[in-house]
Amino acid sequence: MTRIPSLAAALLAIPAATPLAASEDIADQYPQSPLYAKPVEVIPHVWSAIGATAPPTYENTGHNNNLSFLVTGDGVVVINGGAAAVLAEALHAEIRAVTDQPVKLVINENGQGHAVLGNSYWAAQGVPILAHEDAAHEVEQYGHQLLEEMQRYNRDKAEGTVVQGPTLTFADSYDASMGDMRIEVLHLGPAHSPGDIQVWLPDLGLVIAGDMAFHERMLPIFPDTITSEWIETWDNGFEALGATYVIPGHGHPTNMDQVRRYTRDYLAYLRERIGEHLDAGGGLAEAYYVDQTPFAHLDTYEELATKNAGRVFEEMEFE
Repeated sequence: MTRIPSLAAALLAIPAATPLAASEDIADQYPQSPLYAKPVEVIPHVWSAIGATAPPTYENTGHNNNLSFLVTGDGVVVINGGAAAVLAEALHAEIRAVTDQPVKLVINENGQGHAVLGNSYWAAQGVPILAHEDAAHEVEQYGHQLLEEMQRYNRDKAEGTVVQGPTLTFADSYDASMGDMRIEVLHLGPAHSPGDIQVWLPDLGLVIAGDMAFHERMLPIFPDTITSEWIETWDNGFEALGATYVIPGHGHPTNMDQVRRYTRDYLAYLRERIGEHLDAGGGLAEAYYVDQTPFAHLDTYEELATKNAGRVFEEMEFE
């Protein structure tokens, strides 16, 4: 049986009501690298560079999501291209410090900038890039807009980054098994943004959840997010995986209780508050201020809570 290292044991011990400490005010944790934090081995052969919980900035180089990699015995699988070529190159240097195995596949967790803009570095290395077909469409439609947004905050750090879409796509699932590791890439259904996928390692009980799951920072609800479908995908697909370990899209590795409370249960809570507001005849202007204080300790609460409430109101107004 695989020995559970101390970090993994600590993850299992985290009570659902006590999120791991995170703050937008924490300084860069790895100043000698463009990466916000040095990769850590979550469980044997599964590594992740945990990004800032703050929005993307010049100081964090846009590394505010998790950049993970799997050392399979016959090559390395990278999850997320990163927000810029400089981040992808920095992650590659960290991979080389861990293993001599070559990177053989990059997986984009969705079509957002911090998942795909580093693709250009990996493509230049001849590495195939996999994404869901909806994420590929997002890059095709909005890639240059994503690049321009990144260039505004990253300035000189954006040099060398060009738009590069995935070279492989899939609709429902993709078998990315390699070496000694069974790797299932899944699109379980609509969630946070188009083309959200999960990387499931069934033999290890670990899921790299992408933006299906949040816990240290408040999740953002986009104009095209349908929260009822996100909850349905969670209940009928994600929860059924029975994962022991969860690497979320943002924040430290944790367990299912944590991400359920701050993702699925937050969405259900906000929908309930908005539903009560609608039943009382309330309008959009007041909906922004429905009570979300049980989640006020989450990073990015100030930036996102009112926006989330407004978007859920617009979704539910004509349900």
